Amino acid sequence: MNFTGAHILSISQFQRQDVEQIFSVADRMEPYALRKRVTRVLEGAILGNMFFEASTRTRVSFGSAFNLLGGEVRETAGFESSALVKGESLQDTARVLSGFSDVICMRHPQEGSVADFASASRVPVMNGGDGANEHPTQALLDLYTIGRELQAKGRTIDGLRIAMIGDLRHGRTVHSLSKLLSLYSNIQVMLISPKELALPGAIIEQMRSAGVTVTVSDELNNSIANVDIVYSTRIQEERFTSKAEADLYRGKFRLNQAIYTKHCEPNTVIMHPLPRDSRSDANELDSDLDNNPNLAIFRQTDNGLLIRMALFALVLDVVDKVDDFSREVHWYNSRQQ
Repeated sequence: MNFTGAHILSISQFQRQDVEQIFSVADRMEPYALRKRVTRVLEGAILGNMFFEASTRTRVSFGSAFNLLGGEVRETAGFESSALVKGESLQDTARVLSGFSDVICMRHPQEGSVADFASASRVPVMNGGDGANEHPTQALLDLYTIGRELQAKGRTIDGLRIAMIGDLRHGRTVHSLSKLLSLYSNIQVMLISPKELALPGAIIEQMRSAGVTVTVSDELNNSIANVDIVYSTRIQEERFTSKAEADLYRGKFRLNQAIYTKHCEPNTVIMHPLPRDSRSDANELDSDLDNNPNLAIFRQTDNGLLIRMALFALVLDVVDKVDDFSREVHWYNSRQQ
């Protein structure tokens, strides 16, 4: 695809070579993400960060990625602080705010809303999550993390064995990652969830049509025995009609060090898009896993900066200019210690 000026809305718009281009650019962003160097290549550019649904990591990651390239960030968080509460349409909001920004990142609780917004925007729009539909940048950082974890073991993404666990029906990160995995060869996916929270059939069929081997299960222990990656997700409480309904499934698939040691291969990588629900009735990934070197959840978040910096550089067409506008860092950098 031609990234310059493009919207980033869905995994469906990418071919494998596009993903590999993003990953190659992400690798080049590492000195700046680690504060080994500073670049001002996007000096004067403005990111409009529009988040109409709760977010910590994604919102701050997008903003930090843009800042690290030298740009500035303006934020809208919540419906109550926007003109949408006054009845303004998404299209009108897009026409206005795209006049104030050079690129916009948006999260919204309704499926298809970000694409609707993008249709009226005069600048590129990136999907930070639209309801239970998709979260393309999360899927990209997840796959980038998978690639790095496997590379350290002398492996590639082709031939991956992965277990996806939890609320697969509402989990947009799983929806996007499943589509992304369909671009690779000899992939085996184990889907582990309550029957009521199974991955949508259309996505399963898409994977199988692409040659992915898909197995469905509602049992955890034996299903995680022969995989490279365990990818856990939380129960998406905000997608249920009530907390009581979500509570029916909370805590059904918990992973702790004892279960990991007994059932997983020794080097199985543990991933989660975060936030992990650490409340006692959920406790998806126990804190006793925190010292496990195969727990990659915080490496995922670090990699999110690289992927989002890469996307900004590609969409705003500055990939080959980043180094030209760079200099050394002058402050104390704890990452160097």
